[in-house]
Amino acid sequence: MRVAVTGSTGKLGTATVERLRAGGHDVVGLDLVGRPGPEFTRVDLTDYGQTLDAFLGITARHRGLDAVVHLAAVPVNGLVPDVTTFHTNVTASFNVLHAAHRAGTRRVVCASSITAMGFPFEEAPPHLPLDESCTAANNTYGLGKVVEEALHAQFARWDRDLSLTALRFTNVVAPGEYGTFARAAEPDYRRDLLGSYVDARDGAQAVDLALSAGEPGAHLYVVAAPDSGHADPSAELAARWFPGTPLTRELGEHESLLDTTRIRTRLGFAAAHRWREEFTPTP
Repeated sequence: MRVAVTGSTGKLGTATVERLRAGGHDVVGLDLVGRPGPEFTRVDLTDYGQTLDAFLGITARHRGLDAVVHLAAVPVNGLVPDVTTFHTNVTASFNVLHAAHRAGTRRVVCASSITAMGFPFEEAPPHLPLDESCTAANNTYGLGKVVEEALHAQFARWDRDLSLTALRFTNVVAPGEYGTFARAAEPDYRRDLLGSYVDARDGAQAVDLALSAGEPGAHLYVVAAPDSGHADPSAELAARWFPGTPLTRELGEHESLLDTTRIRTRLGFAAAHRWREEFTPTP
């Protein structure tokens, strides 16, 4: 397919572009920052005119798209004022969805986040392991993701041939970033993430699978490694971090507290990278 990847120069964007190109797709990167060249175009996605025009065609790049992967965003609260985080991200996501609808681009995969599920989980989740049934936002970044997921549902009603997939990523870890797991035995390490993580290469796999499926409608998946990023047994973590929170099943020794059953069973997602294998202790 001919695929545009927004946020193509970010951590997840870079891994996604590499995987899609390796799979034979024709990929053009769209972002505010990037290396000039035949596979990248600078686009401000908060400008609807630029966004629509970039989807319809870019001279010397493409003459129309089969799919869009939307990863561009202000990535966390704090980089800009809170209201700017919300306005920027929601505007860009609306523009991407509406431009795809107008341009006849039928497959769209977007990065959502576990911030749409209650991160940083100062309030206990309703159950563990936590799945897609939980929606709760505690900051403007997460609120934007909740709004974007709602947009998916409505755009899917407008256009019954449109495939819209939101992937609720947990903390994405690049291959060279596993040094922080030296703290994995600390009592509250990754508590705000429910102990979870996902390798950028596995995140790219999830994007690839969602694109390949291309099933019409709005779809929502949690994306995380199957194992906890903490050294302690998962049942002990759940009891220590969230006493009284019900478990929906008995937890495996180091099973993630994020439930990825849906993406594993429906799309065949199988994370290949685990921190216990990637982490190299410092001598």
